[in-house]
Amino acid sequence: MTAVKIPRPVAGDVVDLILDDHRLFEQLLRDLRDATADRGAARAALSAALIAHGEAEENEVYPALRRKDAIDKHEQEHGEEEHAEGNQALLNLLECKGTDTQKFDDAVEKLAETLMHHIGEEEQTILNPARTDVSEKVRQELGTAWATRRNALLDQDCGSLDFVKKVVARAEKEGLLSDEDEKS
Repeated sequence: MTAVKIPRPVAGDVVDLILDDHRLFEQLLRDLRDATADRGAARAALSAALIAHGEAEENEVYPALRRKDAIDKHEQEHGEEEHAEGNQALLNLLECKGTDTQKFDDAVEKLAETLMHHIGEEEQTILNPARTDVSEKVRQELGTAWATRRNALLDQDCGSLDFVKKVVARAEKEGLLSDEDEKS
């Protein structure tokens, strides 16, 4: 798996759990930019955490928030499109042979740009309504469902190159990636 320990919560308020992962992503991006860090370990950890996080959101959280009228169809689809864009950027990073090249640094910056944009939007347009329009009991139930799905994906080595390729291919098939995303 990876030398970086990925937290594995099993329960909690889904908003808090998702925010905790967002902060983990930010730390791992800082590590990827640091020439003295174990960039290979940070890349592997970010890949696993990011894929597990997004897949669990799309399977457990977004549909439930739609059913509760906390988000609408557009917000759900936009979140899924941004996940696909981030996964494409992640795949480009995973396909870099080394961690000490300009190509690697450029791939880190593209992933960081894509991911930070998504985090900002998700925290405002999805997590804020989840806080205000969904009961604490439901947020706790969603937290357990999200964490269970996320941890199961981590157990499946979801950050591997092959797994990420499959996730990106599925997004392409579903029309979630524009031609521009596929070429970058």
